[in-house]
Amino acid sequence: MNEKDEYIIEKLLNNAKTPKTEIAKELGITEAAVRKRIKQMEDKGIILGYRAIVDWRKINRMNAFTGLDVNPENLLEVLNTLKEIEEVKAAYLTSGDHDILVEMICKDVDQLEEIHKRLAELPGVKRVCPSIVVSIAELK
Repeated sequence: MNEKDEYIIEKLLNNAKTPKTEIAKELGITEAAVRKRIKQMEDKGIILGYRAIVDWRKINRMNAFTGLDVNPENLLEVLNTLKEIEEVKAAYLTSGDHDILVEMICKDVDQLEEIHKRLAELPGVKRVCPSIVVSIAELK
């Protein structure tokens, strides 16, 4: 990783659809060099993927983040179960208020509640703390 790689990451964070030609011009390198650097960062697991930011309310869905407090010996089992739940879009191991922070996209509150009940019944889950996203704040 060097300054050019960090610049590429910053550009992609701001807009993953930024043309590689634009990045190349700004860095003073070729488009092929930008593509190569991005591919290397993907291969190394630095860039894990690309996502759209969606206002789920506009398509009759809801976005929620749920904190899970889990016994340490059950973390892997809980994470494996989360992989099997279609509505789970991401899971993060954290050092904050909860052990795992789960991002979900659900049809409605009833579906979210159903998933929360399922999570609460998993071995080692001590607490399920939901937070429903009511709006997305534009920061940039």
